[in-house]
Amino acid sequence: RREPFRLLAEQEDVEVIAFADPGAPVEGLVVHSTTQAGAVRLAGSGRFRAVICGLGGRLALPGSYLAARRARVPFVLWASIWAHPRTPAHALSYPLTRHLYRHANAVVTYGRHVSAYVAARRGRSDDVYEAAQAVSAELFGAPVDAGAVEDARRRAGVDSGSFMALFVGRLEHEKGLEVLLEAWRRAELPDGSVLAIVGAGPLRERVEAAARDSAGSGRAVHGLGQVDRRELPALYAAADVLVLPSIRTATFVEPWGLVLNEAMHQGTPTIASDAVGAVAGGLVRDGHNGLVTPQGSARELADRLSRMATDIMFRSRLGSKARTDVGRFSEAAWVDGVRRALVNVGAGRNL
Repeated sequence: RREPFRLLAEQEDVEVIAFADPGAPVEGLVVHSTTQAGAVRLAGSGRFRAVICGLGGRLALPGSYLAARRARVPFVLWASIWAHPRTPAHALSYPLTRHLYRHANAVVTYGRHVSAYVAARRGRSDDVYEAAQAVSAELFGAPVDAGAVEDARRRAGVDSGSFMALFVGRLEHEKGLEVLLEAWRRAELPDGSVLAIVGAGPLRERVEAAARDSAGSGRAVHGLGQVDRRELPALYAAADVLVLPSIRTATFVEPWGLVLNEAMHQGTPTIASDAVGAVAGGLVRDGHNGLVTPQGSARELADRLSRMATDIMFRSRLGSKARTDVGRFSEAAWVDGVRRALVNVGAGRNL
């Protein structure tokens, strides 16, 4: 989010209060690196014309809301979830979260799926604004030359002309990785097909076992480990399909899935589960620019992998639509959504 926040600061003179590591400085953006308690103190300092706060931070979220109220400045909630987690601890936190949905001066959401969830709890939708989920088109949409694509395919262990499916994300149960590995085993695939898995996490050994078991089977699994984000565009361009089969758990529902945006900028079609926010939010559309599969169903996912692997014209058409459709999910559109919320609460500038 570094560039979107820089753009927002350029247009609306915002500052960022970070209670986690903010990374390297961003030119033109003031970033306060502090604790959650420090974030609350800054939010209530009276130096800001509004406070925008996300749903994270057990102390920072309620504290910033109360601090904004004491400072008599508008509080804008930045909401990302479209289903509240189902644990006892989260059940206790729900009344507070619902209070924020109802009493924030405005709400900015990840997309239409979150907007619908918030509006149902807020009791209205006229002051709920969508800020489209976006990635850097400059990085992920830049043309990748043929040599870089071939290098990426070699790195993934894919022969020229063979089918390559790609997974990018945390190697965790909630990302549907086990569903994907089972679907890969079941799918009807041409010999030489490869499933390349990028990421790190607790299921790394499961990926390594799948790689060993698939050796010599004609449908290999290759774990590539963690990859620098600057190397991802070549992998997306090299892949025939990106797969994100996330599943709902008691603590997690995929808010969006930005890897889908990243791949679509390279004209790579996607397969995503119906538990992915980018599906519910309108980016991935079944049969138009990608395919959608029921969450947790290895059989359904295998069918879709089989079609992508065997119908070159179909996946080419989906990929072309994907590249076009992802364009409206831009960093500028995200900035516009946040700016409209600020205008609504009387804190906007330069419009």
